Amino acid sequence: MTAVSAAAIQPFEVRASDEELADLVRRLRATRWPDRETVDDWSQGIPLAYVKDLIGYWAAGYDWRSRESLINRFPQFRVGVGDLSVHLYHVRSRHSHAIPLLMTHGWPGSVVEFLKVLGPLTSPEEHGGDPRDAFHVVCPSLPGYGFSDKPTQRGFGVERIAELWDELMIRLGYESYFAQGGDWGAAVTTQIGVQNRGHCRGLHLNLPIARPRPGAEESPTPAERKAFAAMNHYAKSEAGYSTQQSTRPQTVGYGLVDSPVAQCAWIIEKFWAWTDCDGVPENAVSRDELLDNVMMYWLPGAGASSARLYWESFRASFAADLPEITLPTGCSQFAKELSVPPREWVERRYTNLVYWNELPRGGHFAAFEQPVTFVEEVRSCFRKMR
Repeated sequence: MTAVSAAAIQPFEVRASDEELADLVRRLRATRWPDRETVDDWSQGIPLAYVKDLIGYWAAGYDWRSRESLINRFPQFRVGVGDLSVHLYHVRSRHSHAIPLLMTHGWPGSVVEFLKVLGPLTSPEEHGGDPRDAFHVVCPSLPGYGFSDKPTQRGFGVERIAELWDELMIRLGYESYFAQGGDWGAAVTTQIGVQNRGHCRGLHLNLPIARPRPGAEESPTPAERKAFAAMNHYAKSEAGYSTQQSTRPQTVGYGLVDSPVAQCAWIIEKFWAWTDCDGVPENAVSRDELLDNVMMYWLPGAGASSARLYWESFRASFAADLPEITLPTGCSQFAKELSVPPREWVERRYTNLVYWNELPRGGHFAAFEQPVTFVEEVRSCFRKMR
């Protein structure tokens, strides 16, 4: 992968060499396995039997070349922005009235989360929708993720990324745009709203970042009790990865970059825990799609660089008071999301909340898990802002 000059916009395709693929299979087959867990569930982490079965498929059944073709079916580019070259999907609608839409992924996701929604969002009439809802869609890989550059210096937290994304949209020719995100994408999108540089017209989030209202712990409503229960479960059972990545990302990175099994297990456990899957990740996202996403970490060796976003951002973005956002904002709360702040909490921060919906199905990776519902939520939200 060659560097891109600050002024360049260059077409790009994901291409793994035969040598890279052979090395992957060699590493998979040479895995030194741990002992089996001492429980009959996932409470100690991703089970040995599940991982062995998945890795066996990755080594002998997963057809990267066919998946590579699917990943490359939409236009991709590398764009110089700031001091980095950023990888992105940029899919323009045929409709002249289409509005630019910036969509940002999170961890442990990637831009492949959005592959099932790019067509419906850019060409709604081909997918049972109204052409008036058309968007030009831009989906960048976060710095240090996928095929974007890895930052070599400090300073690339969500605030800096929000600045870069605004610059990116201008570089692509869009003087105004909407922004959407979940997970780190929600944090970046929220920061775009905080900075409000005059280009972003509105936000849609599937993981709003809001704190409890004063007094909520003493007299919680039913919705607040649900939110506190989710927060407590996350802190008790889910947050180990976050503590590691926000304090010692380099340490965990050695294993993630050297061992495809470590990288795969580190990611797939979260698809079990965070999707609406009834205990089987493939109920939410197909096995091939799960591995497509893992490949976006394995091929570019992004285990350490992706983890560093936690170290960068947790030290600043979430340590101070959360500033208000006045841009028009919509929120779609999927049933099995990690965090489920009630509307009252969200409205205290996003003071111009124009759209709110609570969905009966779906989890943390909304576009990946529930693409039809996700598309309709994005359309419904931004209809109120067009």
